[in-house]
Amino acid sequence: MLLLIGAFLVLMLIGLPVAISMFVASGLYLLAYGVAPDIIVAQRMIAGVESFPLLAVPFFILAGNLMNIAGVTGRIYSFAVALVGWMKGGLAQVNIIGSVIFSGMSGTALADAAGIGTIEIKAMKDHGYPVEAAVGVTAASATLGPIFPPSLPFVIYGMMANVSIGALFMAGIIPGVVMTLMMMITVAWLAYKKGWGSDAPFEIRRLMAASLEILVVAAFPVAVYVMVALGLSLNLAVLIALVALVALDWYYDFSAVMALMTPVILIGGMTMGWFTPTEAAVAAVIWSLFLGLVRYRSMTFRGLAKASFDTIETTASVLFIVTAASVFAWLLTVSQAAQLMSDAILGFTDNWIVFLILVNILVLVIGCFLDTIAAITIIVPILLPIAQRLGIDPVHFGLIITLNLMIGLLHPPLGMVLFVLSRVAKLSVERTTMAILPWLVPLFIALLVITFIPAVTLWLPTQMGLIR
Repeated sequence: MLLLIGAFLVLMLIGLPVAISMFVASGLYLLAYGVAPDIIVAQRMIAGVESFPLLAVPFFILAGNLMNIAGVTGRIYSFAVALVGWMKGGLAQVNIIGSVIFSGMSGTALADAAGIGTIEIKAMKDHGYPVEAAVGVTAASATLGPIFPPSLPFVIYGMMANVSIGALFMAGIIPGVVMTLMMMITVAWLAYKKGWGSDAPFEIRRLMAASLEILVVAAFPVAVYVMVALGLSLNLAVLIALVALVALDWYYDFSAVMALMTPVILIGGMTMGWFTPTEAAVAAVIWSLFLGLVRYRSMTFRGLAKASFDTIETTASVLFIVTAASVFAWLLTVSQAAQLMSDAILGFTDNWIVFLILVNILVLVIGCFLDTIAAITIIVPILLPIAQRLGIDPVHFGLIITLNLMIGLLHPPLGMVLFVLSRVAKLSVERTTMAILPWLVPLFIALLVITFIPAVTLWLPTQMGLIR
């Protein structure tokens, strides 16, 4: 155990990438102890990525990239300005609302930070906000991406924990709302303390137009329900409502109705059993292509090619990490390291509250050093069996793990959101870190609520019959 984990930590500290560190540490362990022939290692590598749920990864990444190049992020930003830009600290509130909407398309914090975050930071700087304030709120709101469905970390966790990904998606909605409210309250307090004003005039016409777009989207499931109640089949009712919505949007040229429909289509399709979460990722890509090529006509074939190559590059890096982590996690089990850690934790406490406190501390630290995907792949086989023995629901545990790792993305030495925003804002990593620190307060409050009030996470999937 010391050789395996010690070699991994040493290699990572000297600057090797996480995946390479895991591969080399695994190789050293195999050479030293000869626990398995090479063919078994190759089989474990293949088994790590040979998974139907993992197909969602490239498609959700592609959907987020397509939304960026199709100009959907700009439309979301304009919609958010009309909705909340008139409040004190308006553009900071816009930053949060824009991230909430974009999170329903991308599923990753990095896509949020690099996509709509770029627009938001520039706008806040142009309106006189300190660059640190712009970076801080952008970083905090980017953590919403993997909490609201769809979510790439939930896909990886669901695969590792053998948990319904649809249940995880539904479980993230109320915690996502809690986090959003915490951040908006924080912005309101900062605006009061620092004297931030509004950034857009209060125009009842613009506010009503934005509210109308929300009503149009909300009317979609209502219309479907009414048509089904009148005797139409569900498929026909959805088709009629969708055609009517597209025609209405084309006629009135709404700012963001079609973008707002993305999470409705994904969540509705999974709820009605039309497609699995993996197939929902394909549906997200098809919808993104429709918006970019047909509705907005803002997507060029050059942009489409760039989005495809960016997706290939990102997917390759993610799956490389999953492959390395699969071998590493398997060796942790073979070496009895997982069992030893489990026995040590259970020997220390059998109280679920104390256990979750320890998990939060441990995963927060791990999140500062490990990539999210690698961290989930390594720690879930170790910690989840303990959580289940203590009566903690695996869906609830998945939310706790994911949120901790999202907070870890904001910290050095390996916080990827930290480095992305440092480049975007042209700030040093040190200044970017200091800008993010105040925003950890609402995130930690939300983490405590989600950790110790399981109903916040489990109520919605239970009501929908996804978990018992």
